[in-house]
Amino acid sequence: MEQSKYLATGIAAVKAAETEIISQFKKTNKQVTQKADGSPVTIADKNAEEIIRQVLTNHFPEHGFIGEEYGKNQEKTEYTWVIDPIDGTKNFSRNIPYFATELALFKKNELILGISNAPLLKKMLTAEKGSGAFINQNKRLSVSKVSSIEEAYITIGSIKYFDSLGKLTTLSKLNSKCAGMKGFGDTWSYHFLAEGKLDAIIEAKTNVWDFAACAAIITEAGGTATNLQGLPLTTETKTFLASNTHIHAKLVDFFKRDYHQN
Repeated sequence: MEQSKYLATGIAAVKAAETEIISQFKKTNKQVTQKADGSPVTIADKNAEEIIRQVLTNHFPEHGFIGEEYGKNQEKTEYTWVIDPIDGTKNFSRNIPYFATELALFKKNELILGISNAPLLKKMLTAEKGSGAFINQNKRLSVSKVSSIEEAYITIGSIKYFDSLGKLTTLSKLNSKCAGMKGFGDTWSYHFLAEGKLDAIIEAKTNVWDFAACAAIITEAGGTATNLQGLPLTTETKTFLASNTHIHAKLVDFFKRDYHQN
């Protein structure tokens, strides 16, 4: 696949961070602290984000950043990189290899690039707007062709956030209607959707660094990604719904109103 300078540099940045992440993962005594929002963070998260920012700044000094660990630096920039150095810090801290580095690029308000790298599984998903989505830069990704909720296999985020939105009953009704509903967590749901193994993802609480990279990948794999109301994703989006496109409008309808059987 042909790469733009942005994708090539993004991959280089993620691979540079991978070395630090693997080194920290091998340590037996990982120090985990809690951030103000209650989420965990390790030295690997912080070091990896610093490495990514440095590589990108060396190539694109005029670009801005939104990072999970070091916040925003995007004043009047046309291009903004969004970084989640380790999506799945809880897994990482407990020696579970299911985590990934997420890197996305916005051009103004348009999401144009996504990289999701799972180093211990040797699995990197990449996408650029209009150029398709790929795994390990060679195999093209495609979402499933399931066309009804009754056939759909759906994954969800934490139940407590659906509760906070007053959507537990709605979620229960959807669970009764669809073929299956699970909670894989972190980046794996997004990978599985892009690979055609799942049909939809629903998150009642999220941040841009959680979804941006994989939203770009899912879209280029033929899927659709919005918030729960079906609105376009932005850097301020707080809920997330992605699907194989065929069932997207039906899923949005579930969360726009209380579903009832006609």
